[in-house]
Amino acid sequence: MNNLRLRRATASDSEFAYLTKRAAFKEYVDKIWGWDEDRQRELHERRFSLQDVRIINVSGADVGFLSYVVEQDHLELNQLFILPEHQGKGAGKECMLRIVRKARRLGLPVRLGVLKANPRALAFYGRLGFRRTGETETHILLEKGRS
Repeated sequence: MNNLRLRRATASDSEFAYLTKRAAFKEYVDKIWGWDEDRQRELHERRFSLQDVRIINVSGADVGFLSYVVEQDHLELNQLFILPEHQGKGAGKECMLRIVRKARRLGLPVRLGVLKANPRALAFYGRLGFRRTGETETHILLEKGRS
């Protein structure tokens, strides 16, 4: 996908990122905790300010965002959200392929957690070769190794 660009988010991207997360993720949060708008805004603002957020742009249109962090022994995907109308068109897959390539160059596995209530995300990461490594009460933990 040559028309996909990642750019560092600025403060002016915060609302877009929040609305993207709500559109893509609310139904799954609703199933576990119920969507509390004030709480979700608070979580978003904290994560947006602390994480290195990248806006996903395809052919000039912002379609989602992601954030990850390189730890000593792995690369952790914190967030990947694509607007529903842009899902299934390759942007998420391309982002993950880029993240996996970066991790390989660093000699690290990629780790992430997926809400148990989100079977679409579990299937998506499974197709990309991620394997289950554990679980919490609410999440399934996944990893794609160094190879």
